[in-house]
Amino acid sequence: MGTDREDERSESSNRASSAERSSADHSSGRSPREDGEAASCDDERSEASEMRAGAAGTKHREGPDDASGETASKKRHASRDGDSQPFPDVPDVEGVDDDASVPPTNGAREHAHSSADAPSKAMEMSGHEHGHEGAGATGDSCSPNTCTCGEKQGQSRSESRKQTPAKAMTDGAGVANVDEDGNLGDIEFTPPAENVSQDIEGKDPSVRVGVPDGVDLETPTYSIRSEMNDIETPDEKTWFMELDEAVIDEGRCIQCGTCVAACPSDSIGIGDDDLPELVKMCTGCSLCWDFCPRGGLRYERQWKITGGDDNVKGAGDPITEFSAKVDDDWTDGAQDGGVVTGILATLLEEGEIDGALIATESDEEAWKAESYLATSREDLIANAGTIYNQTMALGHLDLSKWEHKLPDKSWDEMSLALVGTPCEIEGIRALQDFEWDYQKQNEGVRAVDYTIALMCTKNFNYYSLMGDMIEDQRGISPDEIGKMDVLHGKMMVYGHDGEMILEEDIENFHDAALKGCDECADFTGYAADITVGSVGSSDEYSSVIVRTEQGLKAWEATEPNLDYHDLEDRGAIGGLQSWDKKKAFESLQRPFDPDAPRFIDYTDHAENYGTALNPHDQGH
Repeated sequence: MGTDREDERSESSNRASSAERSSADHSSGRSPREDGEAASCDDERSEASEMRAGAAGTKHREGPDDASGETASKKRHASRDGDSQPFPDVPDVEGVDDDASVPPTNGAREHAHSSADAPSKAMEMSGHEHGHEGAGATGDSCSPNTCTCGEKQGQSRSESRKQTPAKAMTDGAGVANVDEDGNLGDIEFTPPAENVSQDIEGKDPSVRVGVPDGVDLETPTYSIRSEMNDIETPDEKTWFMELDEAVIDEGRCIQCGTCVAACPSDSIGIGDDDLPELVKMCTGCSLCWDFCPRGGLRYERQWKITGGDDNVKGAGDPITEFSAKVDDDWTDGAQDGGVVTGILATLLEEGEIDGALIATESDEEAWKAESYLATSREDLIANAGTIYNQTMALGHLDLSKWEHKLPDKSWDEMSLALVGTPCEIEGIRALQDFEWDYQKQNEGVRAVDYTIALMCTKNFNYYSLMGDMIEDQRGISPDEIGKMDVLHGKMMVYGHDGEMILEEDIENFHDAALKGCDECADFTGYAADITVGSVGSSDEYSSVIVRTEQGLKAWEATEPNLDYHDLEDRGAIGGLQSWDKKKAFESLQRPFDPDAPRFIDYTDHAENYGTALNPHDQGH
């Protein structure tokens, strides 16, 4: 690494020297050239001086003025430019006969000789084999290969300038998008050469300079870069790229938002397609992979850790179960019995929570769910009901986003309830089991004290369900819909007047469902404090499963406001749970093992699912 930097500094120094030499050439009126060319021009000027002396009939030659051998002419030139270099294109007029005219200072060329040798004298005064402007020139000059004055082609100065534009001056390395005539063109990318360095000033760049005598230094070759690039990423370090390759790009993302909440560097955001995306550099911490319920989180192990051994059988072993509803007028717009809204309203009114993270309908798109923090009873009633698409709920636990709605107290003292699908509850439970910091989402993760799971067989992609399936194929605009429900294996859609406008087998909407839902065996939300759904209870009632002591606390607080009785059909819930698990076993490509470690290594997942082990090597 240090050797590369030394080489780069050496190359940078060479380039700077080249630019300085080029600048010096410009200021003296010379075109950039190699030292050999400069020497050649000095010889030409010497020969031209001798020719001038002969042509003018001058018999006197200057002799040495001092011991150094310098002539008076050379001293005059040195005194003009401060060094030993003569000014180019300035004719030596000493000894020239009275009939000769000196070039005027305005830059115009005059050849006033009337004798037969006038062309010869013009050449003598030019100091070159063809004419240059004399004193007061504009800075244009001829090179050995290019004439800009016109004399070499027998043209006038003005004609030459029209036909031969001056070359663009550069630092010696050329200009990428300027041709030799100074015309701009398109920039073209030149791939860098491999295993070679840039040739600077005609010198071998691989030669080490300033090496002490007797010291033998081993210089790394240019292949060191390719060797470094070939270093494989350790298998235990997992990046967002792996999550993208195995879950998101494969269409298996269930849009729970756990990866967004887990990221300790806030590198993951939510894209316009409602999917996780990288918004800044990934640190390779592996947390997004570890906590993804379709990636590294073995969700069946999370059930067992959260709710006990019996949670892997049937509908689990809850504390108690009911069929219940809220007996109030506002429940007309609620889903089934309005129990979720009733529980949350009670917790808010009793000061048990400061807000509840729920779903609301988008202002821009009808029946599109968005995450929303309700902080009042009115908020909750206005958003009662179920919307059948995910909200990336756990990606909205940054409390600063909701600061304007929360009470003025320390975030460490905040208490929230979270309503979500079983996979979202699995995610939040896993995050809370570890003391790691989750950056902006950390306070929100820690603040969730109550979790309510909605019974779920599958969820849908909003644009596939509402756009393609319902509006395009069935001619029902989302604006016409007042309520939706999935019950008894049917998709049911109602108008704003309560009249059913669509009843169809849910299987017909399978293509709009999230592919990752097929792998979920958690219909009843094993990891939640309370589970609520419509299966197992009659119309207008909700089935309620209380699973934890925290859930029982919420139930007992809400009980006075409820009309309830024992769960009507526990077998219906158990049957659907068994069916859901069977479908999951058919879709899962890894072993289902509640006793295995909680986290699945990416290498094991890649072996089971056939995804790339190192996607960055596969051009991902």
